[in-house]
Amino acid sequence: MGKLQEFEITFTNNKVVYNPGESVSGTVRIKTSHSLQFKAIKVNCVGSCGISSKLNDASWMLEERYLSSTLSVADKGTLPSGEHSFPFQFLIPVSVPTSFEGPFGKILYKIRAFIDTPRFSKDYKTQRPFYLLNVLNLNELPDIEQPSCAVTTKKFNYFLVKTGTLMLRACSDLRGYTPGQVIKLSAEIHNKSGKDTGCVLASLIQRVTYKTKRPVFDLRPIAEVEGAGVKAGKHAEWREQIIVPPLPQSGLTGCSLIGTEYFIQVSLKSPEVVVTLPIYIGNIAINTAILPPHPIAHGAPMPARPRLSPASVIPSAPPAEEEMEGDLGAGGVANEEIPTKSHSQQDPSGMTLSMSPSAFGHASGPVPQQSQQLAQSSDSTATLFCVSTGATIPFFTEGNATPVPTSCPLILPPEYSTWEYPHEPPPTYEESCSSNNSSFNSSTR
Repeated sequence: MGKLQEFEITFTNNKVVYNPGESVSGTVRIKTSHSLQFKAIKVNCVGSCGISSKLNDASWMLEERYLSSTLSVADKGTLPSGEHSFPFQFLIPVSVPTSFEGPFGKILYKIRAFIDTPRFSKDYKTQRPFYLLNVLNLNELPDIEQPSCAVTTKKFNYFLVKTGTLMLRACSDLRGYTPGQVIKLSAEIHNKSGKDTGCVLASLIQRVTYKTKRPVFDLRPIAEVEGAGVKAGKHAEWREQIIVPPLPQSGLTGCSLIGTEYFIQVSLKSPEVVVTLPIYIGNIAINTAILPPHPIAHGAPMPARPRLSPASVIPSAPPAEEEMEGDLGAGGVANEEIPTKSHSQQDPSGMTLSMSPSAFGHASGPVPQQSQQLAQSSDSTATLFCVSTGATIPFFTEGNATPVPTSCPLILPPEYSTWEYPHEPPPTYEESCSSNNSSFNSSTR
């Protein structure tokens, strides 16, 4: 840097995660080896979103700005050699969206500092990001404590010969979750045919919409679990659990260019049958302690129970105490249990990956390769620091410890595919509710 030995931005109390309406404050620290003439020293606070239709393209097609404020901390003069500090403070608007980073767009916030020098001299600049969390309180969403259910029927054909029908019904215990909570999933399959079905697959899927002239849809399976098929003429049920990893909340309120949605997709490979359960991911959990009891209809899942901590959950071991009351079997024949074949949230030994409950707070951007190695070599009893697809909010230890961006296989999603123009994107929450009700009513007649 020549005369400039140090030029950096520090935040008050090392805080880098803020909420809308708060003030971001800190200090610009400058250390020079010789006197330095300057025209002005300025600090700028900026927040913006940019999107593109090309993968990882820094030339944004569309942009929108949420805040831009500049403060002049020193006017024309000379900095003598030595260390200098210039405090700053900016008020964050209440309507700004949560930080986000994806392959087709980003929502970024940062503090930038500039030293403008006289003509023909070198100007200096530095910057440091900070992160916004616009909290989504799940308790403010209508019917969020109700189960999310869907049912469908399909003709079962074998070599162009109709052999019967198949009914698939799936339910989640709630319609909204926070990172670290457990999605309790139940599925019932009524195979009224002479042929065995293929495997049943359940996926927690993130759908990000980049609203360019021709919208780009980025679909990612975050977690997947696979169960066995159902024998011909059998009625079976499947119960599983999926831990919600650190993810950006649904909606990204305040941003008109990027939207996030989540849903659970339950499907059979043969015949091709799919049901979709829209859910919300938020930051403040549903207050299950004050939820009114749900009436238990024939074939409906049990009411939601208090949330479990991630450390106590074994995804492929359904809770034995929650027996399903529904009976799809004819002639009084009890339903069979579908065994689970694989779960992306388990290691090869079949054990649940160990996690600290404190690891489920905020998530950070792209996953560095070295972070995977660090997580695997770290002590399992230590606090885990995780990064997750789409979010750009980091984890931090208690106190003033330096954050370490690491990851574990539980957090990382499997390989995903991106379609710029999908033939049929998943339905909206309202569409699914209306279609599920009509499908359920017709199936019960």
